[in-house]
Formats: sequence, C-alpha cells, structure tokens
Amino acid sequence: MSSSDPVVVHSGGCHCGKVRWQAEAPASVAAGTCNCAMRGITFFTLPNDKFQLQPGSDEFLTTYTFGTGTAKHILCKVCGITSFYKQRGNPGEVALSVSCVDPGTITHVHVTPFDGSS
Repeated sequence: MSSSDPVVVHSGGCHCGKVRWQAEAPASVAAGTCNCAMRGITFFTLPNDKFQLQPGSDEFLTTYTFGTGTAKHILCKVCGITSFYKQRGNPGEVALSVSCVDPGTITHVHVTPFDGSS
C-alpha cells in the first residue's frame, strides 16, 4: 500500500445486514491478523472520520470489553458478527474486518500478523 493507491468508498457490515457502514480507504489495504481472541480477525484501520455507521445500525450494536476495557469489541445483537471495532492502542482509528467488506472495492490485502494477546 502506498500513498498513490486510490481511495475508494468501501461498504460493509454484519452477516444479517442489520449493521451497515461505509468507509473511505485505499483499494489496496494493509491488514493485520490478530491472535488476541478466540474468534480471530483480519482487519485494517482508518481514521475515525473516514468511517460512517449507516442510519439505524446503532440500535443493533452491543459492546464487549475485557481486560483493561479499552478495546471495544462491537457486535451485532442479532448475528453476533464484529464487522468493526476500536483497538486499545489506536483510539483515533476504527478497525474494519476485511471479511465484512462488500465484494468489489478491495483490490489487494497485504496481511501481517498482529500480537494482540501480549
């Protein structure tokens, strides 16, 4: 991923479709695969102001925290999917699950392991 990668609008959300969002990010993303939870997630981050939850989605959200309570694992109340969340180390950013982005806007994913369990 470089600064010359085109920025596109990605749409995505949870499995049941109750939670939907849009995000501005490059078409080619640098993602991390986290070992911090049993669920495992491949994610990429972007500034909070580049993320927009679609109207009506917030009523279907619930938040799970553990440990320090800083990380906010945001889940759909209906299907249980975490399509985005707040990392404990990056409060100014939102992390999006690569698998929850609608097909067609991501052209490449460069994945790097992320040690979230330490």
